[in-house]
Amino acid sequence: MSTIFDDIRRQKKLRTAEGLLDLIMVFADRWMPEKSNRDRIAQRALDVLAQFDNDDPHIGQVQYLRGQAYRAMENFSAATAPLESAATEDPENIHVHLALGWCYKRTGRIDLAICALENAAEHAPYEGIIYYNLACYWALCENVELAIEYLMQSFDLDPEYRDLVSGETDFDGIRDDPDFQMITSVIV
Repeated sequence: MSTIFDDIRRQKKLRTAEGLLDLIMVFADRWMPEKSNRDRIAQRALDVLAQFDNDDPHIGQVQYLRGQAYRAMENFSAATAPLESAATEDPENIHVHLALGWCYKRTGRIDLAICALENAAEHAPYEGIIYYNLACYWALCENVELAIEYLMQSFDLDPEYRDLVSGETDFDGIRDDPDFQMITSVIV
């Protein structure tokens, strides 16, 4: 039987793992730590998370953090299993689906990346990032029609996604398509 003190200890461990991962990810676009430091911090988060049992009431969050730690280490294959588990435990958490899609993309499984994001869209139909990423994934498949459809949905939900298109290499394979050029050149 779990006591209040056990729950406090679990929460403290979760916050510790989250804090370690935040050290890596929060400012990653500006100050990415060296790979050896990043891996050491992510491994420390994994060590903290290893203290949780699979029947823990917070297992969904634990699995998400495990996946994020492997993702931070750029071990995308290892990240998919805990992220899949997290998606099962907490299907409404779009961050899990986004991370899962990210990892599938980097392991060459665009089909599974698309499925992960379509699941996210079912639970959060008003999140532009989901549709933007779906547009990217369909563009990688060179399916211009679906890429444009999802891209337009992302623009409708958040016009700022329009600013990202020019620097997004995922669109390089369809960038010369006249329909793609038409929707990405519209001034709003």
